[in-house]
Amino acid sequence: MARLLIVHHTASPSTQAMLESVLEGARTDEVEGVEVVTRAALAATAVDVLAADAVILGTPANIGYMSGALKHFFDVVYYPCLSETAGLPYALYVHGNNDTAGAVRAVESIAGGLSWQRHRPPVTVVGDLDRADREACWELGAVTALAAAERARG
Repeated sequence: MARLLIVHHTASPSTQAMLESVLEGARTDEVEGVEVVTRAALAATAVDVLAADAVILGTPANIGYMSGALKHFFDVVYYPCLSETAGLPYALYVHGNNDTAGAVRAVESIAGGLSWQRHRPPVTVVGDLDRADREACWELGAVTALAAAERARG
């Protein structure tokens, strides 16, 4: 069975709503044979990443950067996963009150260093979420679950 890992720092109602929409998409009946595993960024480990066929990362934008919790996740998994996860499909969602560009740039830089492959453009939301934002998160979850299934099939 394929495994989709969702690593998130959910520190606000907005990031919680984004996570819930991503999960709904990843668990849709249209995607079969994918186990969806969620881990808080401070609890996720290299073992979680090594077992994944795709990863979705979720973070608030804090002072122009990803959350400290997601940065901690990368610090913990970077070297143990560096040579083992090249080509791993990943996707990203980010919420900010003012801007998300710095957080996106930071995550993409580290994921690029890991040789992970961005599967979809990031879903970024500034301010309150609307219906279109929730739908974009749902689609991000569903399409990345499909990518996990495809990678597991080889």
